[in-house]
Amino acid sequence: MYTPINQWAEDDRPREKFLLKGKSALSDSELLAILIGSGSRNESAVQLCQRILAASNNNLNQLGKLSIQQLTEFKGIGEAKAISIAAALELGRRRRVEEAIELKKITSSKAVFEIMQPIIGELPHEEFWVLYLNNSNKVIHKSQLSKGGITGTIVDNRLIFKTALEYNATSLILTHNHPSGKLLPSEADKEVTKKLKLAGQQMDILVLDHIIITEIGYYSFNDEGIF
Repeated sequence: MYTPINQWAEDDRPREKFLLKGKSALSDSELLAILIGSGSRNESAVQLCQRILAASNNNLNQLGKLSIQQLTEFKGIGEAKAISIAAALELGRRRRVEEAIELKKITSSKAVFEIMQPIIGELPHEEFWVLYLNNSNKVIHKSQLSKGGITGTIVDNRLIFKTALEYNATSLILTHNHPSGKLLPSEADKEVTKKLKLAGQQMDILVLDHIIITEIGYYSFNDEGIF
């Protein structure tokens, strides 16, 4: 007997289940049901997606190879729903490709310069970025923490370590640019570095270096022995 999703127990409704238990608690058909939003008069969105998956041997890779025309052959799947399914599976494919790319390993301050110079080396204003590393010293994430005028930028210590925890980083490298082209750190640069290094020690997240970037060169606190 067909029962609309809105009459199901809360734990069995895909959207509510996603919010209550997290995405990993949902089956493939439940995730697909969230994408298409609704089924037909005689079939819930989940039941429809179970049928689609069964026709693809319950294999998402096989499902991802179906054309829009093939998807619309399932009763209850119009062009819009077919495009939603195809787009989601394509995003999944692209994510796998990106994950397969070898992460950049940091072996020296020069490696940081090579990553960051194209991003901030030629900017007319100052930006503060953080590289987050795993226990193999590979960059798992990089993010702009702040940007400011030519005279400086504001650093939010809490945000730095919140992001580190979110990405399970074991260490990080601070970096910012000097639009003036001067490589020597200011007293403010030294103070920020000291505070962040101490904060990292309290959280077992190592601050490995702070690197100042200009258009043609860099300054490493660690290399200069003042870290």
